[in-house]
Amino acid sequence: MRLRSLGAVLAATAALLALPATHPSATAAETPLSQGKTATASSEENGGTAAAKAVDGDTGTRWSSAAGDDQWVRVDLGGTATVTRVVLNWEAAYGKDYKIQVSGDGSTWTDLKSVTGSDGGTDTLDVSGRGRYVRMLGVHRATAYGYSLWEFQVFGTADGAQAGCGTANAAQGKAATASSTENAGTPASAAVDGDTGTRWSSQAADPQWLRIDLGSVQDLCKVDLNWEAAYGKDFQIQASSDGQSWNTLKSVTGATGGTASYDVSGSGRYVRIYGTARGTGYGYSLWEVAVHTGTTGVPPVQGGGDLGPNVIVVDPSTPGLQQKFDDVFAKQESAQFGTGRYQFLLKPGTYNNINAQLGFYTSISGLGLNPDDTQINGDITVDAGWFNGNATQNFWRSAENLALKPVSGTDRWAVAQAAPFRRIHVQGGLNLAPNGYGWASGGYIADSKIDGTVGPYSQQQWYTRDSSVGGWTNGVWNMTFTGVQGAPATNFDSGPYTTLDTTPVSREKPFLYLDGSAYKVFVPAKRTNARGVSWPANAGTSLPLDQFYVVKPGATAATINQALAQGLNLLFTPGVYHLDQTIDVTRPNTVVLGLGLATLVPDNGVDAMHVADVDGVRLAGFLIDAGPVNSDTLLRIGTPDASADHSANPTTMQDVFIRVGGAGPGLATNSVVVNSDDVIIDHTWLWRADHGSGVGWDTNRADYGLRVNGDDVLATGLFVEHFNKYDVYWNGERGRTIFFQNEKAYDAPNAAAITHDGITGYAAYKVADSVTTHEAWGLGSYCNYTADPSIVQAHGFQVPVKSGIKMHDLLVISLGGKGQYAHVVNSTGAPTSGTDTVPSKVTSFP
Repeated sequence: MRLRSLGAVLAATAALLALPATHPSATAAETPLSQGKTATASSEENGGTAAAKAVDGDTGTRWSSAAGDDQWVRVDLGGTATVTRVVLNWEAAYGKDYKIQVSGDGSTWTDLKSVTGSDGGTDTLDVSGRGRYVRMLGVHRATAYGYSLWEFQVFGTADGAQAGCGTANAAQGKAATASSTENAGTPASAAVDGDTGTRWSSQAADPQWLRIDLGSVQDLCKVDLNWEAAYGKDFQIQASSDGQSWNTLKSVTGATGGTASYDVSGSGRYVRIYGTARGTGYGYSLWEVAVHTGTTGVPPVQGGGDLGPNVIVVDPSTPGLQQKFDDVFAKQESAQFGTGRYQFLLKPGTYNNINAQLGFYTSISGLGLNPDDTQINGDITVDAGWFNGNATQNFWRSAENLALKPVSGTDRWAVAQAAPFRRIHVQGGLNLAPNGYGWASGGYIADSKIDGTVGPYSQQQWYTRDSSVGGWTNGVWNMTFTGVQGAPATNFDSGPYTTLDTTPVSREKPFLYLDGSAYKVFVPAKRTNARGVSWPANAGTSLPLDQFYVVKPGATAATINQALAQGLNLLFTPGVYHLDQTIDVTRPNTVVLGLGLATLVPDNGVDAMHVADVDGVRLAGFLIDAGPVNSDTLLRIGTPDASADHSANPTTMQDVFIRVGGAGPGLATNSVVVNSDDVIIDHTWLWRADHGSGVGWDTNRADYGLRVNGDDVLATGLFVEHFNKYDVYWNGERGRTIFFQNEKAYDAPNAAAITHDGITGYAAYKVADSVTTHEAWGLGSYCNYTADPSIVQAHGFQVPVKSGIKMHDLLVISLGGKGQYAHVVNSTGAPTSGTDTVPSKVTSFP
């Protein structure tokens, strides 16, 4: 403990004497959300300067830390809140540089404010964020002492707060497990049986634990421990939503056994007593554990449940099954910008004489762990009768995880962008063109086995990854293959093919399946230098549905964020979801999975989704549709200062699509920004609409499709079209792209509108001048300047000329002579000319 100088005391006394008499305020002061809440800290200078002193409302008491820079104090607000202001009333030992951070789970933190050069006194900081926990994280002290706060005040609006603690024991009679038991007479269940004459005891070793499953996520407020003579001296009380990731609610050291009660604040389905040091030479032994839960406030979000009204689950005996497919197809065949969303889920078994025609926003998936578990003797058909045989607008539909034996021997899958074909075993051939071989502009196949021949015919471009084919015939402009057994050899000089033997890094999309009668989500493992399908080996992990908040139409962004803060994953059922706040994904390994092209629409200019700079987040199977008020960034992966290494467990973005306009006016400065390192973008279509409603150069303005700031990012199957400026702007080092399809904005009013830095037209794919290493294969950009066909775009691709920049197999095309390209990449490559729609190519640059 330190003493202030006499001079400082006298000065403070004089200041107090000089104060005028106080008078009652006209309005009562706002009570901080933090006042009286549970506070913890990295350290405490002594017993009289505990963390709780910083939130007690008393400016005569304080928290102070040990004398080190890396120190923090944290307050648990008791529930999720919108935080708008933080006030720090520093004692003489203040923080010069520090951060204010927020967290939903107490483990993953987001910066709200970084302060540098503070001079102490009272710092009032306007912030904006949501979470349950707020902390001051010290970076540099201003003195040789630690950090010291008279008060740490957090202001904002609480979603709801726990106002009472129940007396009932939520643990009694619940399932309990333990790290070990001393003998058969001291099982884990004896600690929750309500009988103080029975007990659980462990083996004589450290650490040991007892875990209780409450059956559902609960708000936790108190835990009572009734120790037998063999007690825990040091232990933690922990909570978890999934039984795997644990949040410490209370750390206890120097306990003396007996009966003790501990106030806690948090939520979880599982409660664990985790012993780290025994008080005796025996193990740990508890007569009883009682868990108390909150009696008021916002209830926790529960995981699991039914899949909502727009998921159609069938089995081979379902009556009128063909009619179900036909009814949905009748609604969705031409509903390009409609609000209907549907997911067919087929239980394992054999389905005979089925023709599942798929229209817009319709997905079909098998519920087996392997594709061959769900066998269709029939067809899954996408054709273009609704559009007079033109398949270039057959967007937003999917097929996944089943086996298919076509009636005629060949299935028809005539799709354009955003129509993935994943984990399918076609016991025959596959025709990618519409009936009559009209125009087609697709597409994507992954992790699939086609026993027969794939015929793309009129398809302008296609990307196939980690699959096997019995053969591949013809193609138009750009057919790219990686890790595909049976793929044709590269012939880009004279033909459309670019072939790589393996895919450098891949991880298949998570999918829903049935384990007996229980729904689970399988999360495939990462593969390196993959070739061929990932099944039936199926390396990965399974997550039960009760670890997911099953999001149904009508759910609010606040509830979605509350579920994430509790540690739940998200399963969006088919529907359109309007968001009045950004969805914040902050926990490592979170899965956000959509069914039936679930669609997120940000309202009032908010961003749709932010992902923290953490390991292993999986984003898959949903559409983000820009709202009529400009959003800065529809999807942001990683914070702007992201720098962590995620190579062992990268975040993946798969079948995540962006739409700006078409279903009405939409505005966004950026569609997707990737700040994290090592992200895998596996099949996306980022589209500024060229048709539909709300379409115009400024009406659905969106400057950038994809901006990559992170290092070591890999894109496999990148479709980006029509943005006002750069479709792709790559600023990170060691980026790689395998297959790129692009059309420039049709509606550029004239050359002046897209001229910058003396260059006519923004490149479809630009690598920043500062980048030293980048590589890409199989890239195509097409122009169709319908508003001003006289525009001559300088080039499709713009990259720095450096030894580490390697571009393979690039082409540019003028569609029917509506605009032209002067070059392919930089000033290299012949110009397009005329109306003959013949590509200009460069096979290697530089």
